[in-house]
Amino acid sequence: MIRPWLVFLCIFLALPAFAQTNETSLSRPAAFRMAGLGKEYQGWNNCGPATLTNALAHFGYADDQHRAADWLKPNYEDKNVSPWQMAEFVNTQIPELPVFAVVRSGGTLDLLKTLLANGFPVVIEKGYEPNGYDWMGHYLLMAGYDDALAEFMTMDSFRGPDTRYAYADILRYWQHFNYQYIVLYTVNRHEELMALLGAEADEWQNTINALEMARAEASADLEDAHAWFNMGSSFVALQMYDAAAQAYDRAIALGLPWRMFWYQFGALEAYYQTGRYDDMLRIARQNQNDGGGQYVEETYYYLGLAREGRGELDKALQNYITALSFNPNFSPAREARDRLRAQGA
Repeated sequence: MIRPWLVFLCIFLALPAFAQTNETSLSRPAAFRMAGLGKEYQGWNNCGPATLTNALAHFGYADDQHRAADWLKPNYEDKNVSPWQMAEFVNTQIPELPVFAVVRSGGTLDLLKTLLANGFPVVIEKGYEPNGYDWMGHYLLMAGYDDALAEFMTMDSFRGPDTRYAYADILRYWQHFNYQYIVLYTVNRHEELMALLGAEADEWQNTINALEMARAEASADLEDAHAWFNMGSSFVALQMYDAAAQAYDRAIALGLPWRMFWYQFGALEAYYQTGRYDDMLRIARQNQNDGGGQYVEETYYYLGLAREGRGELDKALQNYITALSFNPNFSPAREARDRLRAQGA
């Protein structure tokens, strides 16, 4: 019997590639170090706000990590802040500075180095396995690079300033989050940033490029769970939910870090859009009972969507309210709550 995921892969891998790449390679120095970054260590569960604060220091931002944390994760036990939330904080909550942020996926080491060499702070999200700890997600502020040593210099809010990582280490763990990156810039440099991003400037094309990257990785290694997971994430962003669900199914079957669904929710979105409410409940309940996911607002948001899909409107409303009790700024839950209340639930 031919396995469904294999049929899916054969069809998908046979499609023509739609990725676009930059035709010109921009020159940059063989080594570079960015000045003016913050050096604040993170508080409890606070790598996102701390790392973002250290990046904003480059532009004269004077607050510590608590300002960002109060808005991004009012519940200090919350294990996750997503890249889109980090960008939203920069773009809407710092009126005193003309600083903005963009989020992209499918990044490369060359692009990281080019952005740094041109003075743009970059934060990446990656897997993390410090000594004595199981796998977790982590934000890392890139501070510079050295091609001779094949190393990045970083401001690691967990390990401290001037932490170095080999290029190979960054690639290995960055893949776990679809090579996502957040670039900070001042408004007067927007066009310059878009030019440096090249084919990645357009969000839709960037998503296609990231999908093609994951497709190539899955083709090279059919057992690469993260490649399959990243295909799912890009399919969700492209609103191709059936394909996303199949890719996620394969990733889950291959095995993922047990904390994965604290940080990434594309599978839940794909299952919601394809009516697989029982699978949503299974993952969300797993989060509720694994010793950390019960503090993540997305756990309850997707529980609510699953309940709503099953017609359990009272339970769904309560789930949305619970999500908002953890983070009143989590707009998807607020919109879902208001929608149900408008329906009389």
